[in-house]
Amino acid sequence: MNLFFLTSSKFSYLCTAERKTIEKGMIDTSAFQGKTAAYYTLGCKLNFSETSTFGRMLADMGVRSVERGEPADICLINTCSVTEVADHKCRQAIHRMVRENPGALVVVTGCYAQLKGETVSKIDGVDLVLGSNEKASLIDFLSDAWTRKTDSSLHECHAVEKTRDITTFAPSCSRGNRTRYFLKVQDGCSYFCTYCTIPFARGFSRNPSVASLVGQVEQAVAEGGKEIVLTGVNIGDFGRTTGEKFIDLVKALDAVEGVSRYRISSLEPDLLTDELIDYCAQSRAFMPHFHIPLQSGSDEVLRLMHRRYDKALFAHKIERIKTAMPDAFIGVDVMVGTRGETPECFEECYDFLSGLDVTQLHVFPYSERPGTAALRIPYVVSEADKKLRSKRLLELSDEKTHAFYARHIGRQAEVLFEKAPRGKAMHGFTRNYIRVELPPREAKEDFDNQLIPVVLGDFNHDGTALKVRNME
Repeated sequence: MNLFFLTSSKFSYLCTAERKTIEKGMIDTSAFQGKTAAYYTLGCKLNFSETSTFGRMLADMGVRSVERGEPADICLINTCSVTEVADHKCRQAIHRMVRENPGALVVVTGCYAQLKGETVSKIDGVDLVLGSNEKASLIDFLSDAWTRKTDSSLHECHAVEKTRDITTFAPSCSRGNRTRYFLKVQDGCSYFCTYCTIPFARGFSRNPSVASLVGQVEQAVAEGGKEIVLTGVNIGDFGRTTGEKFIDLVKALDAVEGVSRYRISSLEPDLLTDELIDYCAQSRAFMPHFHIPLQSGSDEVLRLMHRRYDKALFAHKIERIKTAMPDAFIGVDVMVGTRGETPECFEECYDFLSGLDVTQLHVFPYSERPGTAALRIPYVVSEADKKLRSKRLLELSDEKTHAFYARHIGRQAEVLFEKAPRGKAMHGFTRNYIRVELPPREAKEDFDNQLIPVVLGDFNHDGTALKVRNME
């Protein structure tokens, strides 16, 4: 196998610089003209944003995305490593892409590539492995790997940058095949919770300037973007690199004309300031929609996790949001079965969540991750108990989401619709993230990426959305 496995020492370009380099002809892209590419993304919204940007950069080089069932010349897999299950899915995806695209140049990047680069490099068919620093110079590496793919003298190199050396920031503001744009405002994390490998996979917290992000949003507006989701690993930590604050970014983005909606993808409770909540409540374009990781409703477990808040602070933030924005959608991340979560701790967590005015629970069973401090905690929860606890919390989540949706039946709302496959129902979201369904006979192509006033009707057939009662 010819493997091109690179570190970042050779190049220092960021994605925006690469696009300018391509435009100036500094990279020969003629070999890519007319080629095809397939993309596969695992994990978070940040990964989807980055993959979309990679695709856009390749499109600028003349590379076309494949149609369904068509073999690709280039395969890019953007990986996740948040759990052992995620690792397994990454390996499956890589093997499948290699099998379905014989002879393709296969590129693997993302968190699994950073943490398990040696393992990925040994998968038959993989040509290029890019860690967190290296993916910022994707085009340079890809161009070199393409020209050298058939060179049998190509040597193998099996080292990615260590966590402390991951310093690059690869800008990303793209929508792929979606209506919403995803704007990467921050990367990395400096928190080192005991169960988490993300700081090792993505490096320490870093960010671009407010001015550069405003520029990217203005470009999205010029392309017709109406809704933008702010993504990152720990976006509330924005400013470590530039000395600015997250609230500064929010205020600057709110002033950009042409953007109808912003959503904040995930914000740590200790970084969700009262000032930010109050500003969002009266802002022009920031939606009444929050996603806040709790992880556990037990103070004892939170201490074992090295989280930077307690239940009282979390409850205060929920109350503050609901006072300022009574109809706000609030999603909450919860991890079950972590080391140290005794039955008593879980019941404390369940009771705490039952009493919170939140909308939806994103429930994740704890997964052992090599090298994490959590492995030193002696109390281990069985897999059977993890499943039972997950089931109970998911049922609680369904109850809360159903009740939240039900309260809005009969109300007027503005929905941003997204293009639907031919013959399928069209879907969109209200300001406070209620999913709305429009049947095929009423859906129109020109509704795509349009804000349409409607009256919300009853639940759809599977309870995942509210139907449109009538158009306003």
